[in-house]
Amino acid sequence: MLTIKSPRNYPPFNIASEEFLIKNFNDDIFLLYINDPTIIVGKHQNTLAEINLEYIRENNIHVVRRLSGGGAVFHDHGNLNFCFIMTHEGEQKVDFRKYTQPIIDVLRSLGVNAEFQGRNDLVIEGKKFSGNASHVYKNRVLHHGTILFDAHMDQLSKALKSDPLKFTDKAVKSIRSRVTNISDHLQTPITITQLEEMIIRHIRAIYPEAQGYQFSDKDIQQIELLVSHKFNTWDWNFGYSPQYGFSKSVKTEGGKIEIHLQVDQGVIEQIKIFGDFFASEPTEKVERILTGLRHDPYIIQRALETIRFNDYFNNVPMAEFIKAMF
Repeated sequence: MLTIKSPRNYPPFNIASEEFLIKNFNDDIFLLYINDPTIIVGKHQNTLAEINLEYIRENNIHVVRRLSGGGAVFHDHGNLNFCFIMTHEGEQKVDFRKYTQPIIDVLRSLGVNAEFQGRNDLVIEGKKFSGNASHVYKNRVLHHGTILFDAHMDQLSKALKSDPLKFTDKAVKSIRSRVTNISDHLQTPITITQLEEMIIRHIRAIYPEAQGYQFSDKDIQQIELLVSHKFNTWDWNFGYSPQYGFSKSVKTEGGKIEIHLQVDQGVIEQIKIFGDFFASEPTEKVERILTGLRHDPYIIQRALETIRFNDYFNNVPMAEFIKAMF
């Protein structure tokens, strides 16, 4: 087994490193990393339905889609992430209890009553501090999980806040749980770095053959290619979302705006605009302009700036109109 501590906090790099390792290494691997603030969405989720888009853009929070299924999670510097990549020849490749037990062991050695609950969660006194997911590639299984140590809970709740009623789709929905930080349950305070070192020591005790490994320059180059071609692209992080419908209405000083969208692979296929606003030009022209564009506020704003917006929506602020689309 190789034990690896990621040299970076850049979320697309760390998620890309998981794909790189599962596809290019035959060794069993245990990887630890800490991300800059980010929302990590499950492979089969509708990204826009899971995130508070306005909040994450105002606060420079990354959004990255991972390889595994499951729900959206928030990462920051108070969140430690672990990943097992193992070879399996038998039928049962996914085993959440097996791969979370080392985390439970370490926390119990610190006097924290951590336990496995439900399908894939770790909890303390009924509150979740770790969500886990898996991905299978040929005879290799990737199991990864979060560990909330001293994450900013207010930012977590705001970044994931969204109104699912705006979206109609078949995507996997996140289940919001009561959460807690490990640091709130420690009898003797430690740092996240100390916890990281304790976990690595425990893994090496379980797997005596384990050796430390650092990414080579060639490894980093290949991971960065994955970042630029996949994990830092709109097509993967947003466009990979399943087909969905979206509807929302907002009240503005120029009247009510109501928008209905059909979106496929992140691109607007149909749009209808209703409301009690006044217009001197037909809104059908705006619908034609927006059809075929990415469901992305920056792209939409640039398109609307090419027309005399007030002719179509008298006294309606463009920013409020765009807000009605998200």
